[in-house]
Amino acid sequence: MRTAIYGAGAIGTALGAYITKGGEPIDLISRNAAHIAALKKDGAHITGTVDFCVKVNALLPGEMTGKYDIIFLATKQLDNAAVVGFLKDFLSGDGVICTIQNGLPELSVSEVIGQNRTFGCAIAWGAEIKDAGVCALTSEPEALTFGLGGFESGDKAKLQEIARILGLMGRVDIETNFMGARWSKLLVNSAFSGLSAVLGATFGEVADDKASRLIAQKIIKECIDTAAKAGVKIAPIQGKDVAKLLDYKNAVKQKISFLIIPLAMKKHKNIKASMLQDIEKGKKCEIDAINGVVSQYGKKVGVPTPYNDKVVEIVKGIEQGKYKPSRDNLRLF
Repeated sequence: MRTAIYGAGAIGTALGAYITKGGEPIDLISRNAAHIAALKKDGAHITGTVDFCVKVNALLPGEMTGKYDIIFLATKQLDNAAVVGFLKDFLSGDGVICTIQNGLPELSVSEVIGQNRTFGCAIAWGAEIKDAGVCALTSEPEALTFGLGGFESGDKAKLQEIARILGLMGRVDIETNFMGARWSKLLVNSAFSGLSAVLGATFGEVADDKASRLIAQKIIKECIDTAAKAGVKIAPIQGKDVAKLLDYKNAVKQKISFLIIPLAMKKHKNIKASMLQDIEKGKKCEIDAINGVVSQYGKKVGVPTPYNDKVVEIVKGIEQGKYKPSRDNLRLF
């Protein structure tokens, strides 16, 4: 079994380090030459809520050879068709891709390699690159969980093998309601990654500030309403029924939902969205694949999504130099 992580940034490096530490050989592949050079020289140093260093097998894309049975896809979704088209030539005859990207990426992956070779994983934890070869885990170790699934036609034996490999890092739940698991992660990312990028804040800072928390609550509500109208039952996150806890139909439940949000984010308070990290590096971020997807689905099913729409608008304004990530952006809502 040959396995690789393509797009070994913060999430991919942390995952690869844990898998390697667990005794499973895996290639960590990235276009970031400085990061790969550091991984080759000193191994992967995982800091933050843990602290360990492990030698890893790191490669640039141009150094890839042979065929892989499983490739975990961890790149941004900005150009999935081209990336998956490139990776297709490196898959074995029954090789598969398991996307660990944010949003709802399975459709774009399956359009290139087929639904039977496409799996997806919703990751419930965060990480951040601190330096070349150094990655900080920003969630508590007990929050290292995965929601894994795929299309009905997918190879069940491959699904179990993927689960075994991911299990070297944390708990893996094979989701019968996989789209529900994707929407639960999308709900969190839309509210907290989106506002992290808008405000230049961590998840905890978004949740603790009452003004930004109110906007996060509105974003969450839009996600819940859109998923419901689309016929998707949002899956629990780490055993908690997020939709039930945070949805509201009256003022009392709305107030309870508002009070719950900081508690729900406690284990993830130090996460700084990868979108914000991209913006800080002068890169385009994947806002269209997160809040933009909610807006897109909302239009399709007839649910207004003004707060998700506004997040997309502000983040694109930041990318264009009209704004900077700042709490001052709250005035734009």
